[in-house]
Amino acid sequence: MRKSAPNRDVQRERRDWIRESERWTHERHLEKGYRIKWGYVAIAYLVEFMVIGASLWGAWLFAGVYSDGDDKAFYFMLLAPLVYAAVELCRVPLGILARTQRSYFIRALAIVGIIFAAGVTTKSVSQLGEMMFHPRLMDAAKAKTALKDAQADRSTIDGRIASADARVAQYTTELDQIEKRAAENASQLSALPAQRCERVSGTNSKGQRYSNLKCVTDPRTATLNASVGKAGADRAVVTKSLEEARKARAELDRGAAERKVADAEQAYRNSVNRSQLHSFTAMVYGVDPIDVTDAQVHAFLRIFVFVPALCAAFASTILALCAVSVRKTFMDEDDLGAAVNLEATPYMLDSITESLRQEMGLAPPKPVRDVTPTGEVIPMDRRTAPSTNNTNTTNLPPVASAGAGA
Repeated sequence: MRKSAPNRDVQRERRDWIRESERWTHERHLEKGYRIKWGYVAIAYLVEFMVIGASLWGAWLFAGVYSDGDDKAFYFMLLAPLVYAAVELCRVPLGILARTQRSYFIRALAIVGIIFAAGVTTKSVSQLGEMMFHPRLMDAAKAKTALKDAQADRSTIDGRIASADARVAQYTTELDQIEKRAAENASQLSALPAQRCERVSGTNSKGQRYSNLKCVTDPRTATLNASVGKAGADRAVVTKSLEEARKARAELDRGAAERKVADAEQAYRNSVNRSQLHSFTAMVYGVDPIDVTDAQVHAFLRIFVFVPALCAAFASTILALCAVSVRKTFMDEDDLGAAVNLEATPYMLDSITESLRQEMGLAPPKPVRDVTPTGEVIPMDRRTAPSTNNTNTTNLPPVASAGAGA
């Protein structure tokens, strides 16, 4: 199916309408003295909304981690980030005001507002940067603590081994003494005479006769039995303590301590290698990542967090500042786009002066110039000789206006 030819009248009207709109927009820019490139402003707002969205999302996650499940504390921690987001949203309009306002006082206020808002943005973005490095730093800190504990265990292994050996020897001696005392009590108990029994008979107070068997035990038997029972109880306690001491001594191994230190060093090295901040710090200071100190890491952390935060704070504002084109006056804009050559300036001034003098009657009329048939340009400062051919002479108005228009 062939498409119908476009209506030329419609296209002509549309083209005229577009030109009229562009002319009206251009004249409005000239009247205001500035022009705003809204494409750049849109990009600046897009960057601003991305920073605000990331800051609010980071604040939400931060509150969820550190509120410990308390809903009231969670929402309390979100109030300040909301205010910070509102302040950050003012940076782009303040940047445009700093370029478009004619009052220097208002411009100064806008610049101060930009600095304040950039400070708030720096705080929010630096918090996001610290949250980015926080998990790796915590892993490295835990691994370093485990390494220090292992090294401390290794440095005190000899003293703890000696103490454990002394404890085992002490419990062994006490058990030997208890065994010896129990054996002596048993031997003494066996040497005592056996129980002696005899029948006793008689008449009670009621006149009734009785007959009972009475056994007499050596009084030393009860004492020796108590000593034997106490020795057994002491033996059980000391035996249990001796077993625990021997178990603790068995765990104290110099080789195991060395292996524990080696494993802790390897775990710490792995954590440090996974930490980008440790790697950059080691690269800057020229040391091994595992030898980087906490002071060096935190010093580099300030650079790695605050410098990008400052760049992010001023990036969209600088873009908004550059999106405004300011002109001193609307006469600086030439609709025709024509450029005036500086060498023609004296000729233009002479022509304008001559024309004014003729209009005011201060100078005689300028003689009419002949037009050469060759089409060559006659210099404005050279007068032509009188021509004998009257057919080529034309009465022309003064050329001052033509020179001025050129």
